[in-house]
Amino acid sequence: MNLDGILPFARKLLEKTVKEGSLAIDATIGNGHDTVFLARLVGESGHVFGFDVQQQALERTAALVEEHSLTGRTTLFHRGHEQASASIPEKWHGRISGAIFNLGYLPKGDKSIVTKPETTIQAVEQIFSLLQPGGLIVLVIYHGHAEGAVEKDKLLAYVKEIDQKTAHVLQYQFINQVNHPPFIIAIERR
Repeated sequence: MNLDGILPFARKLLEKTVKEGSLAIDATIGNGHDTVFLARLVGESGHVFGFDVQQQALERTAALVEEHSLTGRTTLFHRGHEQASASIPEKWHGRISGAIFNLGYLPKGDKSIVTKPETTIQAVEQIFSLLQPGGLIVLVIYHGHAEGAVEKDKLLAYVKEIDQKTAHVLQYQFINQVNHPPFIIAIERR
């Protein structure tokens, strides 16, 4: 297939904005794969801030970060992404290059713990305010479960109302696949 899958496309978008020395956010660290990806992009002079409400996610991510010798360029927070502004030092506000969210539940984790539209929208608003011009938020939306469908609808309604003078908003998805395939919303600060 010549078209990029959802996760490869999400990473290509981030590679355009997150460079050596950048600051980035993994808003839902999960099993740590995006944290490691971002930590490699920011290099030794950059930094990644990661958020998750589940201890299991923090432990898995910390182990993966350590395994790849990237500990010095990551800070993991055991709290929700809606606390990004309060958690990231003020000196770095307005300097974030990129952020990623993988919404839904922790793979191989407790499926009753899911991201919620209210806190996700709060997090998107906060992280958008932390972005530098040209900075990017990538939301990977998994909506094949009841709570995910509600979150998808509320997020789509929210992003459609973002003023085009402040941001470009893109939706990338496969429209002929069954079983509610995930899709991407990308928000670029102008």
